[in-house]
Amino acid sequence: MTRRLATVAKKVGVSEATVSRVLNGKPGVSDATRAAVLTALDVLGYERPTQLRGERARLVGLVLPELSNPIFPAFAEVVGGALAQQGFTPVLCTQTVGGVSEADYVELLLQQHVSGAIFFGGLYAQAESSHEHYARLAERNLPTVLMNAAIDHLDFPRVSCDDAVAVEQGMTHLASLGHERIGLILGPPDHVPSQRKLAAARRWIGARGGELPDTAVEHALFTLEGGQAAASRLIQRGVTAVICASDPIALGAIRSARRRGLSVPQDFSVIGYDDSMFMNCIDPPLTTVRQPIEAMGRAAVDLLSGQISGTPVDHDELLFEPELVVRGSTGPAPRAAQPQQPGVEAATR
Repeated sequence: MTRRLATVAKKVGVSEATVSRVLNGKPGVSDATRAAVLTALDVLGYERPTQLRGERARLVGLVLPELSNPIFPAFAEVVGGALAQQGFTPVLCTQTVGGVSEADYVELLLQQHVSGAIFFGGLYAQAESSHEHYARLAERNLPTVLMNAAIDHLDFPRVSCDDAVAVEQGMTHLASLGHERIGLILGPPDHVPSQRKLAAARRWIGARGGELPDTAVEHALFTLEGGQAAASRLIQRGVTAVICASDPIALGAIRSARRRGLSVPQDFSVIGYDDSMFMNCIDPPLTTVRQPIEAMGRAAVDLLSGQISGTPVDHDELLFEPELVVRGSTGPAPRAAQPQQPGVEAATR
């Protein structure tokens, strides 16, 4: 107990006597100091006294699938800063292969009596994954916000980038450059944002009298290796440009083209998605669809803060407009290209 008092006191910057008064529920401590001591207990992994366990900490779980994709650390930075401005401490929960799962993190967060949770890129976006841990959140009435598209039956506030607009921007840009054989490299087939992108591409082409062939669509993991393998198959089918579901996939597509002796963008054009860090520094700089992470992150925190304070919050999905950032990875269609996919050709004329 003495060691715990000393550790918490050092963390908060108060005396051990002050920490003792908080833990024993005695008066003479300001609300701010009391909240800081309880938060320190949670952060340091100490169990709260029995009489204090019913109170939620000023902690918010920030659950991410990984940190290797630069978009996730960028999101964490925005949300973490916005949470701190409102007096919350973010707890970063990153899934690992063969390690702590998203469901495990949900149980840990509930045990720590967190004030709420924000998810980004979670299993809620995959129709065939298990979603039982989200039911646990709903049962406990834990304030929760989901970032980006989710399966239909999860009744949580959502903040998303408009996937349909993103694809429309990419298709319009490539068509203006003369590309008639445009491919898509998307996430897994049950991935809701990828389903939305595919549906938008079909609508865009259909509105121009064409049809998107199945041979113009590939599904892949959100990795460089996945993008490389998928792009290789599309290049074999004569595709001259691809719209990718993430920047790492797009980097894999560029590598695939180069290993086949093609130049980007002279022979093959590539569009990414996210506008991750350093995408303007690669060779060639990546044309990509920028998610408005700053605006989306702050909106998510506002929604969460409203739920925590008891304010009624709209559970309809908030859609944010993306921006196509044109750089050096897209260019005019190669002159030698001969149309092999009539549906796409008709659509882009």
